[in-house]
Order: sequence, then structure tokens, then C-alpha cells
Amino acid sequence: MTFKKRLLAVAAVSVALALPMSASAHRGWLLPAFTTLSGDNAWVTVDAAISNELFYPDHRAMRPDGIQVLGPDGAADKIQNASTGQYRSTFDVQLTKPGTYKIFTASNSIMASWTENGEVKRFRGSADDFAKQVPAGAVDLKTIKMASRNETFVTRDKPSTGALAPTGKGLELVPVTNPTDVVATEAATFKFVLDGKPAADLEVTFIPGGARWRATPGEIKVKTGADGAVKFTLPEAGMYWVNAMVRSGETGRGPGGPGMGGPGGAPGGPGGAPGAPGGAPQAPATPLAGNGVSASYTAVIEAQRP
Repeated sequence: MTFKKRLLAVAAVSVALALPMSASAHRGWLLPAFTTLSGDNAWVTVDAAISNELFYPDHRAMRPDGIQVLGPDGAADKIQNASTGQYRSTFDVQLTKPGTYKIFTASNSIMASWTENGEVKRFRGSADDFAKQVPAGAVDLKTIKMASRNETFVTRDKPSTGALAPTGKGLELVPVTNPTDVVATEAATFKFVLDGKPAADLEVTFIPGGARWRATPGEIKVKTGADGAVKFTLPEAGMYWVNAMVRSGETGRGPGGPGMGGPGGAPGGPGGAPGAPGGAPQAPATPLAGNGVSASYTAVIEAQRP
């Protein structure tokens, strides 16, 4: 092979390796050092980051103050020894009881627009604040209900289900196979629910870590049945990023779409918006295009060796 041909071949591989990164930008993850442990004095360290490349912190840290823990009995537990760097946060969880722990972040909010005295008003915040701040019977009311969850699971000694009960809010995983009991090359089953009801025909994506050594992401896509259940088989042992999303109605970005403003004082929020820094006037609020739902679910699981 000539030098020119070798150079072209190297360039082609470099482009192929770059493609998965650009296609998978800014994904959040909670990565435990272990997902199964034993013994009375068991601890697990977890990395939390938002990155371009899975499980390699290269974008920004996920703040630990919103991270929650449920113990095997379903009771709230806590993270310990939290620290935040430039690209990742780390923290510990002490597994004081036998069973499965859920480590997660969760958010639920509502975006709304309506007309009041001929002026478009905007809101983004919690359901409680929505009930307090948006007038009952508001004219031209449009809402987008938004929910997101990011989870991982760790088991001490023996898997359990106490921490895995759904809340009935947003898109959630209801394990049939315990997430810490997934084994490579063996069939497993997860069930997904949206606001407590089966999420039928939902596309679920599994992406293995270690993408920097592969020319393709290696993603596996499967769909849920009418009962919200999905059967899958992961080909190799290792950590996998799991993702599913539901969007219905008018949920796109742009004028009046998600991502504009924030809760309590966002542009067009209740009571009007303050001027922009430096006294520059703000653009008038625009109405939402329609009602919609935007829900996402993310998890990190490990496929154990057979």
C-alpha cells in the first residue's frame, strides 16, 4: 500500500470514529463503579456527568445536589462525600441494607402560555406553581408537560424490588428482570410506563460504553409491546446506556417551544418579565403552538458476565 493510500485509510477511520461522538452529543449518566456488591460494609462510588462520549467526562459535571437515593425498603437514603470537578461529579453511597438501591435524578414541570387582557403570558415551573400562578379558565391556554428521569441501580447481596416501584409520573422503568441481574447473551425483560400506564410501541435504545474503540456506536434498538414490556439480549458484558423518549402534541423548540425561559419570571411569565440586562427591552412573549407531552428516561445498567 502506498503512503497516500495509507493516509486516506487512516483519514477514513478517523472520520468514522468521529461520527458516533457527534451523533450522541451531551448525554447525561450516573455510572457506578460496581452494580453488585456483598458484605456488611459495602460502599459504591458513582460518577455523574454530561458528556459527548459515553462514560468519558468531556463536557460538564452533573451537579450532585439533585441526586437522590432509594434504599431496598423504598425509603430515601443519601449520597455522601460528594465532590464536583470541571467535567464530572463523584459521590459515594453506603449500602447499609441488603437489596437493590436506586440512584437517580427526576424532574417534572409544566410549560404554559395563555392570553390575559390581550397579552400573551408564559409560565414554566412545577405543577403546584402552575395551579397557583396560572388563572383558572385562562384564555387560549396551551401546556407542555415535561418529565425526565436518569437512573442507575446497585445491589448488595441479593436483588430486591422495594426501591423500584413507579411513582406514576413521567416515563419510568418497571423492571421485570432486575436491572442488576441482566446477564450478557441471556434474554431480559423491562417494562416501561408513562404516567403509570403501559408505554406501548416505545423505542428503547441500548448503547454500550467504550465507543472510542469502535467505528460505530453499537446501539441496539427494540420496541415495547402493548403492555409496555420489551425483551432484549445484550451481546457482551459491560456498562450500557439506556434511553427512551416520548413526545406527543406540539413539543418542538422554537418560538414558544421548550427551552425558552425558566420558571418564575421567565419571559412572558406571570406578572410580566423584567427587562434584559443593561436595560435592553425583551422580545414579547409568543404563545405555545399547542398542547403536548415530552418525557425522557435514561439509565446506566451493567450486563454481567455469563
